[in-house]
Amino acid sequence: MQLRTTTRARVALAAGFLVLVAACGSPGSSGGSTTAATTTSDAAAPATCEAVPGDTFVALADDQHLQNPDNVVPALNAAAAAGDTDLVPVLDSVSAVLDTPALVNLNKAVSVDRQPPAQAAADFAAAQGINSQDPVGKGRKVVVGAPNFDEGRVLANLYATVLTAAGYDVSIQDIGNRELYLTDLESGALTVVPEYVSTLTEFLNTAVNGEGATPLASSDLDATVAQLTTLGKAVGLAFAAPAKAQDQNAYAVTSGFAQEHKVATLSELAAACGGIVLGGPPECPERPFCQIGLEQTYGIDIASFVSLDAGGNLTKQALAQGTITLGMILSSDPSLAG
Repeated sequence: MQLRTTTRARVALAAGFLVLVAACGSPGSSGGSTTAATTTSDAAAPATCEAVPGDTFVALADDQHLQNPDNVVPALNAAAAAGDTDLVPVLDSVSAVLDTPALVNLNKAVSVDRQPPAQAAADFAAAQGINSQDPVGKGRKVVVGAPNFDEGRVLANLYATVLTAAGYDVSIQDIGNRELYLTDLESGALTVVPEYVSTLTEFLNTAVNGEGATPLASSDLDATVAQLTTLGKAVGLAFAAPAKAQDQNAYAVTSGFAQEHKVATLSELAAACGGIVLGGPPECPERPFCQIGLEQTYGIDIASFVSLDAGGNLTKQALAQGTITLGMILSSDPSLAG
């Protein structure tokens, strides 16, 4: 299970900043003649790239799909979705315009600019033209669950804004942990809740198939949605279309570092730089979606690891101060707003 599924609480685990910048990894060897006259030199390892302090960050693209997709997806009570064929298309109109940069900006509006979630959602809906809907709801009641973190609240308000524009009688109910609100969603006490494709897939996989079940989420979004749909049917859930927006593990550098070394993807980082100092949650060195994956999937030369937190303020402060080169944050973090 990837770190994203266990770190939504974003609990800050404080640790001292330890910088151990080691030498570059062993260079690879090219083929060639065994005679001294014609032997080719070993291929040069990437030079050590020092961290570049700065207060703006860039999430490097996961171009080899290390992370499983955690696209935002409306999760619905299956009976409500089956009994009202207009409900899913209205929610699909939200997913159609919601990508990760838009989600980052919504989070910034709420978390940094301190706009009320309802206002941020209404502004976005108006800008995207999805606040004008055919009045298909005809006053039918819909209860939208709002998870107790900023992103969850603004997404719930976005669903509520658009459903209200479509003529539904909408109320928003604050909700807590997934174990409790999914029970309400399955029973029909809630109609729709914003969820995340891979996280929910593995949560339902454990619920349906037991602890230790073979993971069903994968790097293939369509295949993961298919698994989610099947699992949902077993517990009375249905789903609208997933948005392009994702909230998943991401790896960031400062904007200054990205510009200096001309890197926009994790593959480019691996090719350009060695001696990377990685920062992230304490479990990162043992997790396949964190240090192990960065080394094995991308071949990134990680010289040392600094134990910080799961995409929280400690990691962002360490990036800003130049204590670490690469930090694990979340792809929808408001600090990534342009």
